[in-house]
Amino acid sequence: MEQKNWNLLDESLGLHINDDAKPWPLCGRFVLVEDCVDTSAAFVLHHILKRSFSSHPSSAVLFLAFSHPFSHYDRVLRKLGCNLTAQRDNGRFFFLPMLMFQCPGEGNPNHDGLASVFEQIERVITVLHQDKKSISIIIDDISFLEVAANGSSDDVLNLLHYCHTLTSEYGCAFIALDHKDIYLNGDRTAVILEMEYRADILVKAEPLATGLAKDVHGQVHLKI
Repeated sequence: MEQKNWNLLDESLGLHINDDAKPWPLCGRFVLVEDCVDTSAAFVLHHILKRSFSSHPSSAVLFLAFSHPFSHYDRVLRKLGCNLTAQRDNGRFFFLPMLMFQCPGEGNPNHDGLASVFEQIERVITVLHQDKKSISIIIDDISFLEVAANGSSDDVLNLLHYCHTLTSEYGCAFIALDHKDIYLNGDRTAVILEMEYRADILVKAEPLATGLAKDVHGQVHLKI
């Protein structure tokens, strides 16, 4: 009997099909991963990050880190059998540390929203596209992106829109994680609804409907 080396998440996302002659199943698509305080979906982001390197010999990842430093992800991915340091040194992993990034206030003459962030993204994508690489753009925490944008929903939505345009312009995969129940207010709801509308694939990690369990932390729903 043939042994399956993928799991249900791979199968749901189409990542169980390994064919170098075909583009990665997530190319040209926006994958939105949502979780909540009680049930983290960070493992989904880690899994997609690992799988993105095995998707194609010429694949590359641009990772915008608003939540954790490089050392955190390097440690987590090593436990999954993926060496991010080696991938970075080989020109396949581009890590943009955004933990200390803060947009100038709207009254500041240098205020440009998150345009400078997108310019960094576009520069990297343009170079990688010239090498005909399969590119994934990953944002690890949209809620911290909002903090960096001084709570400006417009700036956040503009950046997400720009990243989404890259899925059609360059065939990039765009993956983003959002904590749905953080900072819930009118503007926050608008951001969530807009992202869910634009997403090609929505992955939700939620607590069990029956309450907490000893061995099960929650459940994952996937909508395509």
